[in-house]
Amino acid sequence: MAAQKRLFLLDAYALIFRGYYAFIKNPRINSKGLDTSAILGFTNSLLDVIKRERPDHLAVCFDKGGSVDRVEIFPEYKANRDETPEAIKIAVPYIEEILKAMHIPIMVKEGFEADDVIGTLAKKAEKQGYQTFMVTPDKDFAQLVSENIFMYRPRFGGGYETWGVEEVKQNFEIQDPLQVIDFLGMKGDAVDNIPGLPGVGDKTAKKFLAQYGSMEGLLANTHELKGKMKEKVEANAELGLLSKKLATILLDVPVEFDETDFELNTPDIDKVKEIFQELEFRRLTENLIKTFAVETPTVQQTATETKIETPKPKSTSTAGAGQFSLFGGDGEATPEADNNSGRKTSSNTSHFYQSITSDLAMDLFLGQLMKQTSVCFDTETTDINPLVAELVGIAFSWEDKKGFYIPFPENRDEAQQLIEQLRPFFEAEHIQKIGQNLKYDIKVLAKYNIQVRGPLFDTMIAHYLINPDMRHNMDVLAETYLNYTSISITELIGKKGKNQLSMRQVPVDKQTEYAVEDADITLQLKEHFEGELKDANTKKLFDELEIPLIRVLASMELEGINLDKAFLNSLSEDLNNDIKTLQTKIYDAAGEEFNIASPKQLGIILFEKMKLVDKPKKTKTGQYSTAEDVLSYLAKDHEIIQNVLEFRGLSKLKSTYVDALPTQVLEQTGRVHTDYMQTVAATGRLSSNNPNLQNIPIRTERGRQVRKAFIPRSEDYTLLAADYSQIELRVIAALSEEETMINAFKNGEDIHASTAAKVFNVPLNEVTREQRSNAKTVNFGIIYGVSAFGLSNQTDLSRSEAKELIDTYYATYPKLREFVSKQVDFARDNGYVETVLGRRRYLKDINSRNAVVRGAAERNAVNAPIQGSAADIIKIAMINIYQKLSEGNFKTKMLLQVHDELVFDVYKPELEDMKTLIKHEMENAYKMAVPLDVDFDTGDNWLEAH
Repeated sequence: MAAQKRLFLLDAYALIFRGYYAFIKNPRINSKGLDTSAILGFTNSLLDVIKRERPDHLAVCFDKGGSVDRVEIFPEYKANRDETPEAIKIAVPYIEEILKAMHIPIMVKEGFEADDVIGTLAKKAEKQGYQTFMVTPDKDFAQLVSENIFMYRPRFGGGYETWGVEEVKQNFEIQDPLQVIDFLGMKGDAVDNIPGLPGVGDKTAKKFLAQYGSMEGLLANTHELKGKMKEKVEANAELGLLSKKLATILLDVPVEFDETDFELNTPDIDKVKEIFQELEFRRLTENLIKTFAVETPTVQQTATETKIETPKPKSTSTAGAGQFSLFGGDGEATPEADNNSGRKTSSNTSHFYQSITSDLAMDLFLGQLMKQTSVCFDTETTDINPLVAELVGIAFSWEDKKGFYIPFPENRDEAQQLIEQLRPFFEAEHIQKIGQNLKYDIKVLAKYNIQVRGPLFDTMIAHYLINPDMRHNMDVLAETYLNYTSISITELIGKKGKNQLSMRQVPVDKQTEYAVEDADITLQLKEHFEGELKDANTKKLFDELEIPLIRVLASMELEGINLDKAFLNSLSEDLNNDIKTLQTKIYDAAGEEFNIASPKQLGIILFEKMKLVDKPKKTKTGQYSTAEDVLSYLAKDHEIIQNVLEFRGLSKLKSTYVDALPTQVLEQTGRVHTDYMQTVAATGRLSSNNPNLQNIPIRTERGRQVRKAFIPRSEDYTLLAADYSQIELRVIAALSEEETMINAFKNGEDIHASTAAKVFNVPLNEVTREQRSNAKTVNFGIIYGVSAFGLSNQTDLSRSEAKELIDTYYATYPKLREFVSKQVDFARDNGYVETVLGRRRYLKDINSRNAVVRGAAERNAVNAPIQGSAADIIKIAMINIYQKLSEGNFKTKMLLQVHDELVFDVYKPELEDMKTLIKHEMENAYKMAVPLDVDFDTGDNWLEAH
């Protein structure tokens, strides 16, 4: 007997929204600034379903114009939904084009929702003997499930689950899938704004269905109910029936199921490739080809014959004695050929990569190397941590598609002898060194006592300035800008796990191909990015700020900072006692023991057992929300919540810093070495990793004590912390040319007291602590676009008082308000804003029709130039101080940068010179209408110095 035919119906918008939000923390932005997250997410889902299930028939169903019928009977239906994000609106036409190119039918009917289209088609297909699978995460579709109709639900984290009749019964605790309609009608649906019966939630709805079977059964037996529930259900009977109607998926939409139209056919590969290339999708073409198991002809195709030609295997020339070839010649180069994806790879692109394995080859190579003015190099090592990594090899390239690889011996003495032959190159001032993430290579080579001198060009940093919101790793850049897919490291060493190889275990020919490709591609990217830096007017910022900073950060990271592990052990014990005390208090208040760290258990204790609020907020999964903002709002009225928040804070402090920091001390140095990232924050700020020393909480006494663990290298040294005073306010005063604020800074006034005096119209010496505090909140809030609502939440002011304060503030500082407006207007016209040094922050949503999305972009238009300018200024100071310390051959070292603060390990005999030098360089890093001011102090630990 023939197998039953299967139809898959995809709920387009549900999958599009799911795809968009899957990338919400790391949106996929292409080089044109287009947010492709929704398109990529949906297309991945589509191909995944086809690859997994190989359906006979498939269609994608869209909404159009909403549900006319539902809105007619209930105008508020779906009225509470936020406006569709701009990225999704832009995505839909692209998705429709992709579907057309793939020959997949798009089913849509004006005035009906996709739910209704899918429901109608599913029932019609069922009558024709089909099994139908509804691909959607939306549980409402469970009402349609029958013996031959299934839900095919994407699972969080990947994969799918199929719901048949039994699964629906179990998940909803009902006897028949049709009761899903009654369930939704009773409890309502916040997403679709279906009101439901007041006071009826999940549990009550399930209880009613078990007892009465349906909405009508409940309403016929309200005499059995008691108290307020009886009153509510009887008073809202009509609302209940209306809600059930709103929740019912229609099965009579005027659409037809013609099985020939729904057959899954081979896509128009060329057309799909064209769309994917426009969107800059790097791996979807390969995915498409694998999914449909098609091959594209590479040479000729006639009506009667298709000839497939396979490119020659990639070859790597190994240059040994008597076999050395520079710039072509004896080695065998790979030919140009097409591949299925339409993207270049090492296997279809002519190239000439050689390994240097003899003395003769080395002599010839060095002779050519030292003649160059610009060379790209890339180190291959045994570890991603440069402080413990050993050299496995170094690749070099100075001409497109050509390069050389020098493998290094495992013996350290022999490796040192080999690197000595390369010292003249690395320390040559006249040769520009090109690389991707050069800071890593500089730190690796420093372990071999090699300094990388001469001009630098880092492609990762160049791209960060060109497109700060995009990812900057080499593979992505190669695919985006060169249409080239690089060899994956996993092809060489395997995936993570016990069977993963070390790079040293990889055969030299494979090392050569992989490493030289990296150097070659990085060289090509450099040539591409040079022009883009000039076009964006960021070449000067690149050459004079970000590139010199590489050496500064490398030096700081190599130096590391001393840690008092004994103190942290003691602090850990103290925290443990504090946490136990809080635990006891919480258990006493709750009347039982439970897992305080479990949001689910905590929510039940606070909101079911203790009933601390009438209508507790819930998460999307139906659990009580115990998020920080929710609990903070309730904390002032409930001691148990105060204790819970303190418990969380101390637990996090203990695990994240107090217990973790000692484990991050490097055995070889006995110090902690953070890693500063230049290419993460779009504002230009540095970020700190492994460990993150910028997020140590300092608002609590226990948090501040963590800084006490950071100590000088010895008794001959002291720590000095130098901190810019209110630099962001000084920047905004200068940029806005607000004279009142400028004069307050010039006169050395307390800017918050000065602002309070003007805003509250009182003499400076009569400003109260509360007035100063409110003025401070507004001063800093303006930078971040604070609203009256936000200000009232941060202070004791009512919303109307907060609005009045903001209005008075802007009236007092009219040029500041004008500056804010000009920044937003500039962003609207140009699509970006700039810092004082020309660092750009691109704002793709500045003209969005979505007010929430547009508002966030407008706040960034004001904030980015201020925060970014402050970041630029401290970077200038760091470069200048580093140069002065090097030129003066001082023993003092710069160790840390934490936002507006620099920390130094000062040799005590140099202390007075350092105070003068550091203060002068920081305060004169950049000249503005407002003077920069630096506060500093010294101590036997970071806490004392700060």
